[in-house]
Amino acid sequence: MSSSSSSFSVRFASPLLPSPAAATSARPKTWRVHATTPTVAPVTTWSAPEVDAERLEPRVEERDGYFVLKEKFRKGINPQEKVKIEKEPMKLFMENGIEDLAKLSMEETDQAKNTKDDIDVRLKWLGLFHRRKHHYGRFMMRLKLPNGVTTSKQTRYLASVIKKYGKDGCADVTTRQNWQIRGVVLPDVPEILKGLAQVGLTSLQSGMDNVRNPVGNPLAGIDPEEIVDTRPYTNLLSHFITANAQGNPTVTNLPRKWNVCVVGSHDLYEHPHINDLAYMPATKDGRFGFNLLVGGFFSPKRCAEAIPLDAWVAADDIIPVCKAVLEAYRDLGSRGNRQKTRMMWLIDELGIEGFRAEVVRRMPGQELDRAPSEDLVQRQWDRRDYLGVHPQKQEGFNYVGLHIPVGRVQADDMDELARLADAYGSGELRLTVEQNIIIPNVDNSKLEALLKEPLLEKFSPQPSVLMNGLVACTGNQFCGQAIIETKARALKVTKEVERLVDVTKPVRMHWTGCPNSCAQVQVADIGFMGCMTRDEDGKTCEGADVFLGGRIGSDSHLGDIYKKGVPCKDLVPLVADILVEHFGAVLREREEAED
Repeated sequence: MSSSSSSFSVRFASPLLPSPAAATSARPKTWRVHATTPTVAPVTTWSAPEVDAERLEPRVEERDGYFVLKEKFRKGINPQEKVKIEKEPMKLFMENGIEDLAKLSMEETDQAKNTKDDIDVRLKWLGLFHRRKHHYGRFMMRLKLPNGVTTSKQTRYLASVIKKYGKDGCADVTTRQNWQIRGVVLPDVPEILKGLAQVGLTSLQSGMDNVRNPVGNPLAGIDPEEIVDTRPYTNLLSHFITANAQGNPTVTNLPRKWNVCVVGSHDLYEHPHINDLAYMPATKDGRFGFNLLVGGFFSPKRCAEAIPLDAWVAADDIIPVCKAVLEAYRDLGSRGNRQKTRMMWLIDELGIEGFRAEVVRRMPGQELDRAPSEDLVQRQWDRRDYLGVHPQKQEGFNYVGLHIPVGRVQADDMDELARLADAYGSGELRLTVEQNIIIPNVDNSKLEALLKEPLLEKFSPQPSVLMNGLVACTGNQFCGQAIIETKARALKVTKEVERLVDVTKPVRMHWTGCPNSCAQVQVADIGFMGCMTRDEDGKTCEGADVFLGGRIGSDSHLGDIYKKGVPCKDLVPLVADILVEHFGAVLREREEAED
């Protein structure tokens, strides 16, 4: 297979698509509007910037079914690239290397660099993250859950896995509509992987230099206001990326991680501006398809919003263009400094037209339509809150959004959520990027009983204003990257702030334990990024850089630093002041005095 081949190896049946007439007749006054993001102005010629031909030589080549960095491009590469060269990570899955590895004790794996790298690096290709720093011998397992849709059966299986690990076992809803389970030990991994497959799940290719979970509208198929049901598209993307959970080495040796989403709502629940590839619904010449945004990402050194590729694909072609973008990135992306290896750095180097030309080269027929100047996302749209009870497009049915405080659930919680999904819904749960869970397909006649369930006292459909928008990463309880503890602290600070001020309008607060920004603090109204700082006595202590002004939805914008190095013990009064000054909150003392 040539690295620039335009053929694509996995073919799927196209999903049922809305007809152009249906796409425009349902909401004729609001759907055909100007794009929510800047579009490239039309010009008469489309020449790419001058780039040295040698720079456009693919840096990888296929060897024995895997893509490997060529010898001539190995100078100055980062340590992770060296680990990939020393041993292909996908062999742990595709050639069943995990069976032998799982038979070794952790002490035995530490005795040789090869097996130690297996444990700490290569197992991430199987979705397994060793918690060496804080929980030696324990792993976090990240799944693939396209569009955040899961079943009661799958949820019960995951609960059964973590239950056996006692206090070390728990699960988190992630900011990519996904599950992460904790406490896993190496000898159990082969059986867990088999169990996942039996319930239709996989953890394959969910970490390191791979494509992360495809995100879509959490209300897909049930939202009366949706533009398009994103589930067929996110499922197709996930099946292509993992080759139906069998492993797809074509896209497993990327320079860095890569995020993708398909937008189906005017609310932009999918956060397209922070994805490497975002599909924005649009029609062209009466055909339904997608405009493309590329390059959005967060990293410790840089955050960038996705920009238009000036490209449109028909709905049937979402896989070929995804493959072409991934191959351009795989072939040409830098593999040196890990802080400069995300796809936007390649776009910067080639220019957007140069990058687009490389995508076109890898498309079937080497053709890619220019984007229309309009998409189907309404520009002026008040983002709806999906928590609480809401009617579906299916008459007589509702979806109920539950707030999961900082996304953390225990095994018994998962069993109860599965029971509620079966008893009151259709056996389905939806995970959201704000770390919450939706129960869809609840009949009107069952609503009252559902709302009286004891679990809803813990996972409320009507949380307080500040709790509603609270997001937190794993923090240093489990993550070796995190500088500070986040989940418990986020809850504690929020509760203390609520005692000081009365907030009447939604405010989203995100906590991340380190500059990797897994909790996406830059899109929050108020963001907290963990750091070490000094208190008033000059002593080192845990602190946070505070961000302000992030926005999501049609007027998306990344926030800026408001104040650096604030000791965590000083955050409560600072947050209270910010809420009063910038978000219209009222101090409770003043409120009581006025009463």
